[in-house]
Amino acid sequence: MESFMHILNIFAEHDNQQGISFNSNFLEANVINILLLLFGLIYLLRQFLGSVLIARQTKVLLAIEESEERLKQANIRLEESQKQLAQTQIVIKQIKAEAELTAEKVRESILAQGKIDIERLTMTSKASIASTEGQVKQQIQQQIINLAINRVASQLQGQITTTIQSKIVEHSIQQLGGRI
Repeated sequence: MESFMHILNIFAEHDNQQGISFNSNFLEANVINILLLLFGLIYLLRQFLGSVLIARQTKVLLAIEESEERLKQANIRLEESQKQLAQTQIVIKQIKAEAELTAEKVRESILAQGKIDIERLTMTSKASIASTEGQVKQQIQQQIINLAINRVASQLQGQITTTIQSKIVEHSIQQLGGRI
């Protein structure tokens, strides 16, 4: 209290030098009235301001609780999303593995089918070559036979007489007659 009075005296002396003075008489300065008014306002407004502050505090606490609840829900959704991502990645790996396996099987199937087709074409080619060789051999044999027959016929024409021809005809008739 003594320091307060000392400060008031310093203000009073300072103000006297500049023309503005501090009135140290409390009754004349209405300090008591101002203090009573100030204490009355504090007393009356304390309940009002207290209820306003309590309401504001309640709202802030509710907002914090709602935010914490939303944070918990967001964390739960994040964990679920991470689980779904992990499951999705597992499914993707399985699909890739199955696709690679299927591609390998298809490749092997195509190669096997290609080998079968090559073997079939080879066999067909060999059969075609054999058939063509047979036809060529048959044609060569036919030409050789024709040439031999023509040669024998020309030789026989020069060597066959009418008596030999009549014997051949009779012999042929007898053979035909024995069959009938």
